[in-house]
Amino acid sequence: MNLPTVIVLASGRGERFAASGGTTHKLRALLAGKTVLQHTLDAVQASGLPWHLEDSGQPGMGDSIAAAVHSTPQAAGWLILPGDLPLIQSDTLRAVAAALSAHDVVVPLYRGQRGHPVGFHAGCRQALLNLKGKQGAAPVIHAYTAIELIVEDIGCVTDIDTVDDLQAAARLLRGA
Repeated sequence: MNLPTVIVLASGRGERFAASGGTTHKLRALLAGKTVLQHTLDAVQASGLPWHLEDSGQPGMGDSIAAAVHSTPQAAGWLILPGDLPLIQSDTLRAVAAALSAHDVVVPLYRGQRGHPVGFHAGCRQALLNLKGKQGAAPVIHAYTAIELIVEDIGCVTDIDTVDDLQAAARLLRGA
């Protein structure tokens, strides 16, 4: 079975994190003894799916996605995962990947909130390659038939944009 590739986006500047009082880039911020990015990568590796870290410093999320898709031409599809989702569960990654076998675009939904990773079938390749700027993949989601996949994973909506977000993620990890 050809598996989709998880694209971990790690090119952003993390300006909101710095503005909120962060003293390092948000992906290098420590959460329970590991960096935010390492937590995300641990879940990706535990999923068993192929993956690609996109950290080439692209100017916008659309540019980063296009560069990553270009770097993974043989992929059977892509799961776009921002690197600042340290609580993402590997089961969620596998569920989105499995749903791509029957759908063009898969968006995880946690308690009514859309999250990540968003999955794209290989047929979306050209549309993803055409992305530019800060907008990300929203135009591709709207251009194809997207389904929402209900998941029980708060990690798919728990991104780290501020120091407060980091503290909230630490509380979730502690079960508080």
